[in-house]
Amino acid sequence: MSANGSGSGDGTEGPRRRVELDPDTVERDLARLVLTVVELLRQLMERQALRRVDTGELTEDQEERIGVTLMLLEDRMEVLRDKFGLEPGDLNIDLGPLGPLLPRGE
Repeated sequence: MSANGSGSGDGTEGPRRRVELDPDTVERDLARLVLTVVELLRQLMERQALRRVDTGELTEDQEERIGVTLMLLEDRMEVLRDKFGLEPGDLNIDLGPLGPLLPRGE
């Protein structure tokens, strides 16, 4: 790897991403990471709930409770994103060759 972090220097590799630690943004960056994990789990729970509704596994009361809980979680996520100056798209971490962590458009 060359001194500028661009790989072997032969032009075959693009610039490597480095973890940049800035004391002024560490709280926001940590919040972004935690909220990303929570958003991923929220989306997984939502998909599981929809699957269970579609298969008729839930009573009407259970459907209502799950719906209210997911809406409250989404509202709290919005409050926390606002607190740390994050947009929904900021939570979609790019995993390089694997693509984005979260499905696009969510």
